[in-house]
Amino acid sequence: MTRVAAVDCGTNSIRLLVADADPETGELTELDRRMTIVRLGQGVDRTGRLAPEALERTFAACREYAAVIKEYGAERLRFVATSASRDAENREDFVRGVLDILGVEPEVITGDQEAEFSFTGATKELTGRTDLTRPYLVVDIGGGSTEFVVGDDRVRAARSVDVGCVRMTERHLVHEGTVADPPTEEQIAAIRADIEAALDLAEQTVPLREAHTLVGLAGSVTTVSAIAQDLPEYDSARIHHSRISRDRVREITERLLRSTHAERAAIPSMHPGRVDVIGAGALVLLAIMERIGAAEVVVSEHDILDGIAWSVA
Repeated sequence: MTRVAAVDCGTNSIRLLVADADPETGELTELDRRMTIVRLGQGVDRTGRLAPEALERTFAACREYAAVIKEYGAERLRFVATSASRDAENREDFVRGVLDILGVEPEVITGDQEAEFSFTGATKELTGRTDLTRPYLVVDIGGGSTEFVVGDDRVRAARSVDVGCVRMTERHLVHEGTVADPPTEEQIAAIRADIEAALDLAEQTVPLREAHTLVGLAGSVTTVSAIAQDLPEYDSARIHHSRISRDRVREITERLLRSTHAERAAIPSMHPGRVDVIGAGALVLLAIMERIGAAEVVVSEHDILDGIAWSVA
């Protein structure tokens, strides 16, 4: 048994998992799992740089996580950084800050590596399930990018494309610092066009339509599940492995895209950091389901973070 810590720093959020891993049994016993919305990717699509205030929010979360890791006495730590820090000109500022606080360099991984971690984290505990047919398509909808992975017991094909809830919101819904509230039909159509182009790109290397089970990861997907279940608050236990039909996803997406900021913020299970970007994230999920003809999505709370933890165990 090895006590490990994994940090996943994405475009919208930074997350920590501390767990005891037993490679012999394949069990990962969670000790602490937390998430902070830091919006590291704020403005990256437009400026190509990480904003000073975004870096400071991220470093503040790192300081909090350092205390948690020390408290649990994790023997190994891996810090993985994804889309925003991969794209930024000043990513060395980010690397130095993380190294100073946590004592490890963040690994700015490729999209393909990101996809493999996501697949491992999402499917390791699905082994032996008779109600889910392989191959799986694991879709990780992040803030700056979306990863597509098709596989059985192992990854067969993977692709990362630059379509995420933050990137689409900032590209199409933000004007002079203000988010469209609600977006116009023209703005929604522009987002949809970007998503469809990204799906065309993904299909060049990943056989999306060969998958029998769609597994959806990350905050946009889990939030749609919470809304679909009318949860009075965010409840990981009820969200994990929930199954949401395509019709329900369409209904929720249309509702989110028609609603105002205040109406979205009033949804009991909505994290404040997702209020402005959830419409675009839900639209990415819906477009994927429509493209591959998926009748439902299996929602997983276990994702790239769990895959990172297994990689250090």
